[in-house]
Amino acid sequence: MLKDPITPPLSAARAHEIATAFDLRALPADFLANPYPVYAALRETEPVRRMPDGSYFLTRYADLVAVYRDAATFSSDKHVEFAPKYGAGSPLFEHHTTSLVFNDPPLHTRVRKLIMGALTRRAIADMEPGLVTLVDSLLDRMAEQGGGDLIEDFASAIPVDIIGNLLGVPHTERGPLRAWSLAILGALEPVVSPEQQALGNRSVTEMLDYLRTLVATRRQQPGDPERDVLTRLIQGEASGEQLSEVELLQNCIFLLNAGHETTTNLIGNGLLVLQEHPQAHAQLLQALQQTSGNAAAQETVLTRAVDEFLRFESSNQLGNRRALTATTVGGVDLPAGALVTLCIGAANRDPAQFPNPETLDLTREPNKHLAFGFGIHQCAGLSLARLEGRIAIGRFLQRFPHYRLTQTPERGGRARFRGFLHAPFSAA
Repeated sequence: MLKDPITPPLSAARAHEIATAFDLRALPADFLANPYPVYAALRETEPVRRMPDGSYFLTRYADLVAVYRDAATFSSDKHVEFAPKYGAGSPLFEHHTTSLVFNDPPLHTRVRKLIMGALTRRAIADMEPGLVTLVDSLLDRMAEQGGGDLIEDFASAIPVDIIGNLLGVPHTERGPLRAWSLAILGALEPVVSPEQQALGNRSVTEMLDYLRTLVATRRQQPGDPERDVLTRLIQGEASGEQLSEVELLQNCIFLLNAGHETTTNLIGNGLLVLQEHPQAHAQLLQALQQTSGNAAAQETVLTRAVDEFLRFESSNQLGNRRALTATTVGGVDLPAGALVTLCIGAANRDPAQFPNPETLDLTREPNKHLAFGFGIHQCAGLSLARLEGRIAIGRFLQRFPHYRLTQTPERGGRARFRGFLHAPFSAA
């Protein structure tokens, strides 16, 4: 038995206390461990909350969808927001203001089109055999040891390998990728220490230095643009749409980071949620056993489970927009220039959208969660992420149906990206 619960309970009184003084720049440890009661309190009392810094924090599903739909009013560009945070011209500023996710059309349109061209349904289907081989090799290694770490030995190893393959990063050169990713994405937290900022800047610089060499090699030896995302980004579209060198390098960093952190959290969160909900765990094992030998039926079971994991414990909890003109959201007037935080984690547990939202229901249908965003900025790699989650979690459960944690897992301790750093387990 674990000494402490994976997600410690938070009383209603404490949740309302945190909600009353809610400030992303001063989040208490008990909120980071379990933010959902606070999100519920905010939805009930102040769903469009004006924060101490003048920004707005949104927690209702309908309000998030309204903002996502109106890309003309709500900008994803972060030049205004990130200049004071990182310092204009810093490596973190240059990266986060050039990457796909923090840009508006036309740059966003050009980059997304190029990436989607290499992430077609056929291309993703072609990745499945290699993904199965990778997952099975990781499971074999853990089986030999009688267990391991759900994050370090499994969840984080899968997306690094998949995205490494997409960009053609040699296996021997993938060692630093996870540390770079954690440092660069960690700098997106509401509050960043000088040490974290220095590490993030250094990681961007080191990653750019590495990618310049990788890009130079690929220019000389192109891959198949139908499968190799880096080759496709270099060559551009037949119409002549091409990225500048800066756009190319920064969006390679984005691809490595976006495909890594969120998918690691999806797999890790899913397996740990099952430890907290033994009845759901038993029901999923039974469903997998009943559909054994029927690949299509088993895929449906696992896809629904993965989507419920994404809803229940969203890998990415927060998004941001800036109002270009004065507007109204959820009945609240926002001035031009207002910064808006979209709380995906709260919206995905909104009872107005999801019946019994605090219940983990692995058969939930429909399940229109916002873990992948919505609208023009919906995650370009969502089909790949679902495939990775389905194969990883499904094959893990088939190999280790009665796995158990041997220590209380260590959370990442972040507000934006919700996941774990370590989760030691025993295979039986």
